Amino acid sequence: MDRLFFVLMVGLKYNIKFLVSNEDAMTNLPETMNCVEVKEPGGPEALVPAIRPVPEAGEGEVLIKVAAAGINGPDIYQRKGLYPPRPGQTDLPGLEVSGTIVALGEGAQVWKVGDKVCALTNGGGYAEYCIAPDTQCLPIPKGLSMIEAAGVPETFFTVWFNLFQRAGLQKGESILIHGGAGGIGTTAVQLGSAMGANVIVTESSDEKCQACLDLGATKAINYMTEDFVDPVREFGGGKGVNMILDVVGGDYVEKNIKALGPNGRLINIAFLKGSKVDINLMPVMLKGLKLMGSVLRSQPQKVKAKIADELKEQVWPLLEAGEVKPVIYKELPLSKAAEG
Repeated sequence: MDRLFFVLMVGLKYNIKFLVSNEDAMTNLPETMNCVEVKEPGGPEALVPAIRPVPEAGEGEVLIKVAAAGINGPDIYQRKGLYPPRPGQTDLPGLEVSGTIVALGEGAQVWKVGDKVCALTNGGGYAEYCIAPDTQCLPIPKGLSMIEAAGVPETFFTVWFNLFQRAGLQKGESILIHGGAGGIGTTAVQLGSAMGANVIVTESSDEKCQACLDLGATKAINYMTEDFVDPVREFGGGKGVNMILDVVGGDYVEKNIKALGPNGRLINIAFLKGSKVDINLMPVMLKGLKLMGSVLRSQPQKVKAKIADELKEQVWPLLEAGEVKPVIYKELPLSKAAEG
């Protein structure tokens, strides 16, 4: 899925952003704001402009005047009615933003009014104002624009949580990333390579394969012209790779199991081809494989706070050095959310 940015903005099978104006961010907060809501589940036309009250920051939260917001896969599933917000959270889509903090909720002590941040939100990013837990905010990396910074939180939190915290990707290990030119894929390719892993990807065209190689992948397979199992096993020294990050599911699950080496780890974070599969589990037992999955949105706040801390310590220096970067395809005004 291509990522876009709304400016308020939303990113080449890479990224898009939505843009929102940011004048007078710290004074004269209005009572209402422009936003985009999902009136009824459906296609892109389900995203419609609306006016709502400016939200109030609650316990441990900050109010952000949004400069840019990213489009991510979960937003699309929510628009279709397949990924509802958690109880008590806003129904507005938008899981990552950049902007300026304009108000603090009770107990919010990490930031001050006027700080410029990017944030992993619990929803609500498709709006002029958005709240976020203070522990899920991070400083704008030096050298990145507000628009670029808005492309960091959702995919970087997701990739760090799954590849490094949960599956323990190590330097020198091999990893297959399906959909390497997508939002998650471009982030995983860059972080995996930067951390010393050997990265192989699959993609649907030679152009997208080359884009992945340019981002740090060692090898790329066009799955439209070549089955990936044997090349991936060869990439892993003839026995298979150490880890696979999959967003496809369906018939890929059994192929992934074949492509994994001894003690390999398969991580599913989406199922574009379906989550119900008929597979032979014997290789899982014989090779000592681990099958895992996760949903970032439902993780406790303390888990997300730990991810934020580790990103700031280990990944922010890479962003500021230009060794990794969010890849932005297009910028659109919030009013064109349906186009995005």
